[in-house]
Amino acid sequence: MEYVRPWKLFSLFCGIIFLLIGAWSSGLPDWDVPISFIMAIVTYLTAPCSLRVFLERRRKQFPQALFWTWVSVDGTYTIYWFFVDPAALILRPANAMASLALYGMCGLVWLYRGTLRQLVEFTASLFRRP
Repeated sequence: MEYVRPWKLFSLFCGIIFLLIGAWSSGLPDWDVPISFIMAIVTYLTAPCSLRVFLERRRKQFPQALFWTWVSVDGTYTIYWFFVDPAALILRPANAMASLALYGMCGLVWLYRGTLRQLVEFTASLFRRP
């Protein structure tokens, strides 16, 4: 259910648009259209779940959460560029750091379970005085 919430899908769409703009304008050899889609979609599917495991301290699931974090942040990138242009992998360390930061931010955006209205109401309640 969480994966088909309109506000989450819209935010994914906006993120992909920004990634595509970056792919077209950055001039970086390791940033292209296919990898933008691949990494964004895998992040959408895994970041909230992984982040929830860490925040809720479900220690038995840490290895799985770390695995899916790696898959999203570095695994898809490495596999893609290994087959497309292995020379681009020289930029792997820099990409991993940027991707990990984005992965965490995306996880925070998509962590909330509920509608956009419920998210706004919940956020507003945090700032109300008792």
